[in-house]
Amino acid sequence: MVNKTRILLADDHKLFAAGIQNLLSREADFEIVGVFHNGKEAKEALENLKVDLVITDMNMPGTNGLAILQHIKKKRWKIKTIVLSMYDEEEIFRKCIKQGVNAYILKNADTDELIFTIREVMEDRYLANFDHVLKQAEDDDFEQYDHFKMAFKLSKREIEILKWIAKGKTSKEIADALHLSVFTVETHRKHLHQKLEVSSMAELVKKALEMGLG
Repeated sequence: MVNKTRILLADDHKLFAAGIQNLLSREADFEIVGVFHNGKEAKEALENLKVDLVITDMNMPGTNGLAILQHIKKKRWKIKTIVLSMYDEEEIFRKCIKQGVNAYILKNADTDELIFTIREVMEDRYLANFDHVLKQAEDDDFEQYDHFKMAFKLSKREIEILKWIAKGKTSKEIADALHLSVFTVETHRKHLHQKLEVSSMAELVKKALEMGLG
Protein backbone atom coordinates (compact mmCIF):
# COMPACT_ATOMS: atom_id res chain seq x y z
CA MET A 1 0.00 0.00 0.00
CA VAL A 2 1.35 3.44 -0.98
CA ASN A 3 2.05 5.79 1.92
CA LYS A 4 0.38 8.96 0.68
CA THR A 5 1.35 12.56 1.40
CA ARG A 6 -1.80 14.38 2.54
CA ILE A 7 -1.84 17.82 0.92
CA LEU A 8 -3.88 20.93 1.66
CA LEU A 9 -3.92 23.53 -1.12
CA ALA A 10 -4.73 27.21 -0.55
CA ASP A 11 -5.00 29.61 -3.52
CA ASP A 12 -7.64 32.20 -4.35
CA HIS A 13 -7.29 31.69 -8.11
CA LYS A 14 -9.85 28.93 -8.56
CA LEU A 15 -8.78 27.81 -12.04
CA PHE A 16 -5.12 27.66 -10.98
CA ALA A 17 -5.98 25.74 -7.81
CA ALA A 18 -8.10 23.27 -9.80
CA GLY A 19 -5.22 22.75 -12.21
CA ILE A 20 -2.77 22.01 -9.38
CA GLN A 21 -5.30 19.70 -7.73
CA ASN A 22 -5.77 17.79 -10.97
CA LEU A 23 -2.00 17.57 -11.54
CA LEU A 24 -1.18 16.27 -8.07
CA SER A 25 -4.17 13.90 -7.91
CA ARG A 26 -2.60 11.88 -10.73
CA GLU A 27 0.31 10.92 -8.48
CA ALA A 28 -0.21 7.67 -6.57
CA ASP A 29 1.63 8.95 -3.49
CA PHE A 30 -0.30 12.24 -3.16
CA GLU A 31 -3.75 12.80 -1.63
CA ILE A 32 -5.47 16.20 -1.79
CA VAL A 33 -7.40 16.50 1.48
CA GLY A 34 -8.69 20.01 0.85
CA VAL A 35 -8.65 22.95 -1.55
CA PHE A 36 -9.39 26.40 -0.13
CA HIS A 37 -9.61 29.82 -1.77
CA ASN A 38 -8.86 31.98 1.25
CA GLY A 39 -6.54 31.76 4.21
CA LYS A 40 -9.26 31.86 6.86
CA GLU A 41 -10.89 28.66 5.58
CA ALA A 42 -7.50 26.98 5.24
CA LYS A 43 -6.53 27.84 8.85
CA GLU A 44 -9.83 26.50 10.17
CA ALA A 45 -9.48 23.30 8.16
CA LEU A 46 -6.01 22.67 9.57
CA GLU A 47 -7.57 22.31 13.03
CA ASN A 48 -9.53 19.24 11.90
CA LEU A 49 -7.76 17.66 8.94
CA LYS A 50 -4.74 15.38 9.01
CA VAL A 51 -2.27 17.22 6.81
CA ASP A 52 1.35 16.46 5.93
CA LEU A 53 1.94 19.35 3.55
CA VAL A 54 0.41 22.77 2.91
CA ILE A 55 0.88 24.39 -0.50
CA THR A 56 -0.19 28.02 -0.35
CA ASP A 57 -0.16 31.23 -2.34
CA MET A 58 1.09 34.27 -0.42
CA ASN A 59 -1.52 36.77 -1.63
CA MET A 60 -5.11 35.93 -0.78
CA PRO A 61 -8.03 38.12 0.34
CA GLY A 62 -8.47 38.42 4.07
CA THR A 63 -6.12 35.98 5.76
CA ASN A 64 -3.12 35.55 3.47
CA GLY A 65 -0.58 32.78 3.04
CA LEU A 66 1.85 34.35 5.49
CA ALA A 67 -0.79 34.11 8.23
CA ILE A 68 -1.21 30.39 7.47
CA LEU A 69 2.54 29.88 7.80
CA GLN A 70 2.63 31.81 11.08
CA HIS A 71 -0.32 29.78 12.40
CA ILE A 72 1.43 26.49 11.63
CA LYS A 73 4.61 27.75 13.26
CA LYS A 74 2.75 28.97 16.37
CA LYS A 75 0.95 25.64 16.76
CA ARG A 76 4.25 23.78 16.28
CA TRP A 77 2.57 21.34 13.94
CA LYS A 78 4.85 18.98 12.05
CA ILE A 79 3.47 20.13 8.72
CA LYS A 80 5.71 20.85 5.75
CA THR A 81 5.01 24.00 3.74
CA ILE A 82 5.55 25.09 0.14
CA VAL A 83 4.79 28.58 -1.15
CA LEU A 84 3.63 28.99 -4.74
CA SER A 85 4.25 32.57 -5.80
CA MET A 86 4.22 34.91 -8.79
CA TYR A 87 7.07 36.95 -7.32
CA ASP A 88 10.75 36.23 -7.92
CA GLU A 89 11.80 38.77 -5.28
CA GLU A 90 14.45 37.83 -2.75
CA GLU A 91 12.84 39.84 0.06
CA ILE A 92 9.62 37.80 -0.20
CA PHE A 93 11.63 34.58 -0.45
CA ARG A 94 13.59 35.47 2.72
CA LYS A 95 10.40 36.37 4.58
CA CYS A 96 8.93 32.95 3.75
CA ILE A 97 12.07 31.08 4.78
CA LYS A 98 12.08 33.03 8.08
CA GLN A 99 8.60 31.63 8.72
CA GLY A 100 9.92 28.11 8.25
CA VAL A 101 8.80 27.50 4.66
CA ASN A 102 10.39 24.37 3.24
CA ALA A 103 10.29 25.40 -0.42
CA TYR A 104 9.43 28.41 -2.57
CA ILE A 105 8.27 27.76 -6.14
CA LEU A 106 7.30 30.20 -8.85
CA LYS A 107 3.90 29.70 -10.46
CA ASN A 108 5.46 29.62 -13.92
CA ALA A 109 7.84 26.78 -13.00
CA ASP A 110 7.70 23.47 -14.84
CA THR A 111 4.99 21.15 -13.47
CA ASP A 112 7.58 18.42 -12.93
CA GLU A 113 9.47 20.85 -10.72
CA LEU A 114 6.53 21.05 -8.31
CA ILE A 115 6.02 17.29 -8.15
CA PHE A 116 9.70 16.59 -7.59
CA THR A 117 9.99 19.39 -5.02
CA ILE A 118 7.11 17.96 -2.98
CA ARG A 119 8.90 14.63 -2.73
CA GLU A 120 12.19 16.35 -1.91
CA VAL A 121 10.54 18.35 0.88
CA MET A 122 8.77 15.35 2.37
CA GLU A 123 12.05 13.43 2.47
CA ASP A 124 13.95 16.42 3.96
CA ARG A 125 16.26 16.70 0.96
CA TYR A 126 15.22 20.05 -0.51
CA LEU A 127 17.72 22.93 -0.38
CA ALA A 128 16.00 26.32 -0.23
CA ASN A 129 18.11 28.62 -2.40
CA PHE A 130 17.08 31.88 -4.08
CA ASP A 131 19.30 31.27 -7.13
CA HIS A 132 17.39 28.03 -7.64
CA VAL A 133 14.13 30.02 -7.48
CA LEU A 134 15.37 32.44 -10.15
CA LYS A 135 16.35 29.51 -12.36
CA GLN A 136 12.71 28.38 -12.34
CA ALA A 137 11.75 31.59 -14.15
CA GLU A 138 14.30 31.23 -16.92
CA ASP A 139 13.14 30.43 -20.43
CA ASP A 140 13.24 26.77 -21.40
CA ASP A 141 16.46 26.31 -23.37
CA PHE A 142 15.58 22.72 -24.16
CA GLU A 143 12.62 23.11 -26.53
CA GLN A 144 14.71 21.57 -29.31
CA TYR A 145 14.71 18.35 -27.29
CA ASP A 146 10.92 18.12 -26.98
CA HIS A 147 10.95 14.94 -29.11
CA PHE A 148 13.17 13.20 -26.57
CA LYS A 149 11.13 14.60 -23.67
CA MET A 150 8.03 12.99 -25.13
CA ALA A 151 9.68 9.74 -26.28
CA PHE A 152 11.38 8.99 -22.95
CA LYS A 153 9.03 10.96 -20.64
CA LEU A 154 11.90 13.19 -19.50
CA SER A 155 11.34 16.34 -17.49
CA LYS A 156 13.03 19.65 -18.19
CA ARG A 157 15.25 19.08 -15.14
CA GLU A 158 16.29 15.62 -16.33
CA ILE A 159 17.25 16.98 -19.76
CA GLU A 160 19.27 19.69 -18.04
CA ILE A 161 21.13 17.22 -15.83
CA LEU A 162 21.70 14.86 -18.75
CA LYS A 163 23.38 17.71 -20.60
CA TRP A 164 25.77 18.22 -17.70
CA ILE A 165 26.45 14.49 -17.54
CA ALA A 166 27.34 14.54 -21.26
CA LYS A 167 29.98 17.16 -20.42
CA GLY A 168 31.54 14.73 -17.95
CA LYS A 169 30.53 16.64 -14.83
CA THR A 170 30.30 14.87 -11.47
CA SER A 171 27.16 14.89 -9.33
CA LYS A 172 28.83 17.40 -6.97
CA GLU A 173 29.67 19.74 -9.86
CA ILE A 174 26.13 19.47 -11.23
CA ALA A 175 24.61 20.05 -7.80
CA ASP A 176 26.71 23.18 -7.28
CA ALA A 177 25.84 24.54 -10.73
CA LEU A 178 22.09 23.96 -10.38
CA HIS A 179 21.81 24.75 -6.63
CA LEU A 180 20.58 21.27 -5.80
CA SER A 181 21.67 18.67 -3.27
CA VAL A 182 24.00 15.90 -4.42
CA PHE A 183 21.33 13.40 -3.39
CA THR A 184 18.83 15.12 -5.68
CA VAL A 185 21.20 14.89 -8.64
CA GLU A 186 21.86 11.23 -7.86
CA THR A 187 18.11 10.61 -7.78
CA HIS A 188 17.76 12.19 -11.21
CA ARG A 189 20.65 10.06 -12.48
CA LYS A 190 18.84 6.94 -11.27
CA HIS A 191 15.64 8.01 -13.06
CA LEU A 192 17.60 8.71 -16.25
CA HIS A 193 19.11 5.22 -16.18
CA GLN A 194 15.62 3.76 -15.83
CA LYS A 195 13.91 5.92 -18.46
CA LEU A 196 16.68 5.62 -21.04
CA GLU A 197 17.15 1.91 -20.25
CA VAL A 198 20.91 2.10 -19.76
CA SER A 199 22.92 0.20 -17.17
CA SER A 200 26.19 2.14 -17.00
CA MET A 201 27.53 5.68 -16.99
CA ALA A 202 29.21 5.08 -20.35
CA GLU A 203 25.86 4.08 -21.88
CA LEU A 204 24.18 7.12 -20.33
CA VAL A 205 26.79 9.48 -21.77
CA LYS A 206 26.52 7.77 -25.16
CA LYS A 207 22.74 8.20 -25.13
CA ALA A 208 23.11 11.88 -24.20
CA LEU A 209 25.52 12.44 -27.08
CA GLU A 210 23.15 10.67 -29.48
CA MET A 211 20.48 13.16 -28.38
CA GLY A 212 22.79 16.04 -29.21
CA LEU A 213 23.32 17.07 -25.61
CA GLY A 214 27.12 16.96 -25.71
